[in-house]
Amino acid sequence: MEAEVPELVERMRILDALYIPTRYPDSLPDGAPSDHFGHLQSTDALTHAGALVDAIATQMA
Repeated sequence: MEAEVPELVERMRILDALYIPTRYPDSLPDGAPSDHFGHLQSTDALTHAGALVDAIATQMA
């Protein structure tokens, strides 16, 4: 698990950067979140979130 920690931290940073602009429609100066984020970003975010959930589940088992 120790070798995975830096990778998991990077995944959390990516998801953290997406939190406010995708949650609050007025957080971006020009346009709605759907104007700035698309399918590829969504797929990447789900991949990162899934990796975090898997790592947590493994540690809790």
